[in-house]
Amino acid sequence: MEWIDLRSDTVTLPTPLMREVMAQAQVGDDVYGEDPTVNRLQAMAAEMMGMEAGLFVPSGTMGNLVAMLAHCGRGDEVILGDQAHTFVYEAGGISALGGVHSRQLPNQPDGSLALDDIRRAIRPDDIHQPVTRLVALENTQNRCGGVALTVDYTRAVGDFVHERGLLLHMDGARIFNAAVALGVPVEQLTQPADSVTFCISKALCAPVGSVLCGSGEFIKQALRIRKQLGGGMRQAGILAAAGVVALEHMVDRLAEDHTRAARLAQGLAGIQGMLLDAGSPYTNMVFCSLDENIPLDARQTVAALERLGVLVGVVGARRFRIVLHYWINDQAVEQTIEAFREVIHKV
Repeated sequence: MEWIDLRSDTVTLPTPLMREVMAQAQVGDDVYGEDPTVNRLQAMAAEMMGMEAGLFVPSGTMGNLVAMLAHCGRGDEVILGDQAHTFVYEAGGISALGGVHSRQLPNQPDGSLALDDIRRAIRPDDIHQPVTRLVALENTQNRCGGVALTVDYTRAVGDFVHERGLLLHMDGARIFNAAVALGVPVEQLTQPADSVTFCISKALCAPVGSVLCGSGEFIKQALRIRKQLGGGMRQAGILAAAGVVALEHMVDRLAEDHTRAARLAQGLAGIQGMLLDAGSPYTNMVFCSLDENIPLDARQTVAALERLGVLVGVVGARRFRIVLHYWINDQAVEQTIEAFREVIHKV
């Protein structure tokens, strides 16, 4: 069976061009800084983010961890959202490995952190309390529906934290989705941040990796931390070559994923018993739920969909996350709508 896999954009496979350039990639020892393809990817990423330097890392989780350990000392505090990937999905790494304390604020429905909440969360100069060092945002905000944080909001947070002597990190795993959805250059979304990490192995289709960007001095410190975490890679240009293709060819086409997400949402909304989250989709993610009158829960529905060749994610007892990506075409969208209709109407 040929699967329609909508569980995440992490399931993307490298494109034929990526496979070709990976096979032909010029490589060297990246721990010595001698892999020309890695160096090219890092330079490209930094330029696109409007920053001085970049660092290729195996995953976005490592990128966020490296960034926070480079910004913070043991016992320092980072302010972040209670729906942030770093807080929810990264195994408590900043605390387990860096001794960094987290202060979780409620993410607003639009994915943001309220400035008043940030203001109240900043610690006073008191020996009994940790030192507030860093604020972290996520763009797009996954658990808030894949919503994009705006340029104006990001600038406001950047100005706010810098006026108070704090730093700003951006988990930009899907920052290009945000830029495409908002119709702005990605640099406008990242410029207020002191560091940003973005993923090349999600919707951009490269098989492995993320890039962390920041100032030259910051990346120098991040490089040491990457080594401590076991993230030093040798002939990593084989992987970085796919990342170069991702940045050169895969960014602008993200709009196609957003268009298909809108079509899928429209189709699902037309099925009696399916409820779309307000505003969904913002980018490439559709969040929806089963009406209480449907005598199925999400896992039963997913099992029935799987028998029809459709895979979707479960994020609640009756709620789904459905993610569009390069390998989902128009036909797959229509098949998914019909699969949901068949499963629900059979009940």
